[in-house]
Amino acid sequence: MEPLPSRYVRASAQAAAAPQQRPQLPYRVGHGFDLHRLAEGYKLIIGGVDIPHTKGCEAHSDGDVLLHTITDSILGALCLPDIGQLFPDNDPQWKGASSDRFLLEAVRLMEERGYVIGNLDCTIIAEKPKLSPHKLTIKANLCRWLSTDADCINIKAKTHEKVDAIGEMRAIGCHCVVMLIHKNTLASMAQAPAV
Repeated sequence: MEPLPSRYVRASAQAAAAPQQRPQLPYRVGHGFDLHRLAEGYKLIIGGVDIPHTKGCEAHSDGDVLLHTITDSILGALCLPDIGQLFPDNDPQWKGASSDRFLLEAVRLMEERGYVIGNLDCTIIAEKPKLSPHKLTIKANLCRWLSTDADCINIKAKTHEKVDAIGEMRAIGCHCVVMLIHKNTLASMAQAPAV
């Protein structure tokens, strides 16, 4: 293999030596996923709501699969370490912790960097119980914790058609996609003339 021309070597060295500045992107998108085993003797907490069921999420914290997923999606959008790195499950201080603590820390980091929630789209995957009766309460909790409006949050619930661990009611899963918008971008949009 031929050596790189000297101009490329110099450019690479200069780029490496230059101070790295975090780009202030107008938008950031993140994806989150979580899965928990279901077991007897645990509460089923979803979106901060204690949902009556014969099983709950087996976890170090309260096992709120939805809040864990949203937390990871926000951290991912910011290109920060994930929930397991920030709140390790071998740390006694998080034993039985309410998952809104994790979400609120992700929100703090988001706001510290100048971002707000643009919109959030979540899919909870569970064979049982039915989540429709609890969606409004869950959404109200999320609006409060995320400081956003209900029309910016979508929560869907799907079964797994009796396939695999989720379909056999041995686990529950969740996906979330979030868009963050920088506050400067919102200000520019507000000042832009109507078309």
